[in-house]
Amino acid sequence: MMRLSPAVVLAALVVVVYGGDHPPPTVNISLDDPPEVRWLSLLKVFDVDFLEKAAAEVIDTTVPKWVHHAVKPIVLALDKYIPQPYAGEIQGLASHFGGSLSDVIILNFAYEISAFCTSIVAQDTAGNIYHGRNLDYPHSILRNLTIDVVFFKDGKVAYRGTSFAGYVGLWTGQSPNKFTISGDQRGDDHWWNWWKNFVSAFLLKRSPVSWLVRETLEQAENFQAAVMRLSKIPIITGVYYIVGGVRAGEGVVITRDRTGPADIWPLIPVIGEWYRVETNFDHWRPAPARDHRREVANKALNVTGQANINLDTLREVLSLFPVCNGITVYTTTMSAASPHQYKTLVKPNGCRWTHLS
Repeated sequence: MMRLSPAVVLAALVVVVYGGDHPPPTVNISLDDPPEVRWLSLLKVFDVDFLEKAAAEVIDTTVPKWVHHAVKPIVLALDKYIPQPYAGEIQGLASHFGGSLSDVIILNFAYEISAFCTSIVAQDTAGNIYHGRNLDYPHSILRNLTIDVVFFKDGKVAYRGTSFAGYVGLWTGQSPNKFTISGDQRGDDHWWNWWKNFVSAFLLKRSPVSWLVRETLEQAENFQAAVMRLSKIPIITGVYYIVGGVRAGEGVVITRDRTGPADIWPLIPVIGEWYRVETNFDHWRPAPARDHRREVANKALNVTGQANINLDTLREVLSLFPVCNGITVYTTTMSAASPHQYKTLVKPNGCRWTHLS
């Protein structure tokens, strides 16, 4: 008789209907190449016309028209406002994929909006750390743009992550045998206030939240160094950084303000706090009545139990509705101590639920 995992038993009350989940294509990027040519390998995976149409759809449905005018000074003085290697990579994307420079800049920052996500970091009874995330965006086209990106340095894997074609930042990533990171948008600020803050951030030289993830994956030597960088470096807007390490106890949710940490919420397994669930709201406050992701994930993890948590059962928890929902683009599970088990699954139809008959 087949034995069902605890998470699946919980799901007997609410059945998630999904099908066709599949891994995204993998794109290899050499950090030894000049920034302007690093992303040429996208041409092996995507048609240029498709990329142009997809980018236009995201921009038209996300970015207010006045932002196009606000970006013009940035285009004219790219190196002044956007640091390397991102300025070079954005220039290369524009030249090789046929888009205007302003459109590629706008596209990269359009993805900084509305990242409604769920991230979980957990420790099993042997001290192994597991990290999983669902990334939710209100653009179905992104399911066809999702890629796993492997960044190489001196012929070796430096770090990897999951992203979208044409986007130089990372919301999800792993530095092998060091740490994992995911980022979740903090709160539900109105888009017009967010964009005003964003445009002014160029003048204040603050980092986009996804760029700080990528820079930390590349530069931090260990979990502690990653937590310090993600906590202290000024960023353009509030965010939650969820970090998992390779040793027992190395798991934390960092609640960020623009200038520093608002809260540090670590794993404390010795008192039974062996997991942390972060969605898009401060953990010390109740979630909005309409949002049950935190509640369902907490219940599923408690039913699963610390002795049974692993990447497979964590993926099951992340597949429960509404943790996985109609705008879920992809699910990633990872463990820095076992970097070969990094796994992303694109959700072609998101997730929905139906009662058992």
